[in-house]
Amino acid sequence: MDDTRGGIALVGFDADDTLWKSQDYFDDAQLQFERIVSAYVDLADAGERLYAVEKRNLALFGYGVKGMVLSMIEAAVEITGARISAADLHRIVELGKALLRHPVELLPGVREAVGSVARDWPVVLITKGDLFHQEAKVRDSGLSDLFRRIEIVSEKDAGTYARLFAEFGVAPSQFAMVGNSLRSDIAPVLELGGWGVHVPYHLTWAHEAEAEVRTGGERMRSIEGLDRLPPALRELAALARS
Repeated sequence: MDDTRGGIALVGFDADDTLWKSQDYFDDAQLQFERIVSAYVDLADAGERLYAVEKRNLALFGYGVKGMVLSMIEAAVEITGARISAADLHRIVELGKALLRHPVELLPGVREAVGSVARDWPVVLITKGDLFHQEAKVRDSGLSDLFRRIEIVSEKDAGTYARLFAEFGVAPSQFAMVGNSLRSDIAPVLELGGWGVHVPYHLTWAHEAEAEVRTGGERMRSIEGLDRLPPALRELAALARS
């Protein structure tokens, strides 16, 4: 490590839609779900009704494919007035299995960008979702060797980050988070006094889009791709050092 790190002592990375594709596959599964239920009802808002079920189930099922599939089944029964066939319910289950089996597809320049950052700062991976599936994606990504620690959590909010900072042995002001979600990756860290680099993805799940940065915006940078990450972090590190 060199002295470019300034007051930042640790950099965290999100995984889904920051390092590899994810929402693309969930959106495709939702479209297939809508086609299945459209055989029973003529609804323009099937996607919205599915999201309403998913949102109320988050506290029970958490995030990830398995929770989505359970919510799809519940929504399909509700939307069709319980007329959906067992065969079509099985098709919904198969959508979930296909998501779980989908190979990991890294976004362009990810290994180079993470490797570059890891030469100047220790890096950790912080992702949320189903433990088994996230572990499999991390393993299959080929990136696990770059991270000092890999944390799979059920939620990414201020309380979770505060706990992780204590475990990592860093103050919030010494931590920078890189991710695509303002709700999960950036806003909670800024709220605690940390730093953030927002890397928007072209698709965003409605739940993650329900967010805004209310405090600490001066400690955040937005970039169009991870190739621009090292200079963005150096800029934040200079501010942290001043």
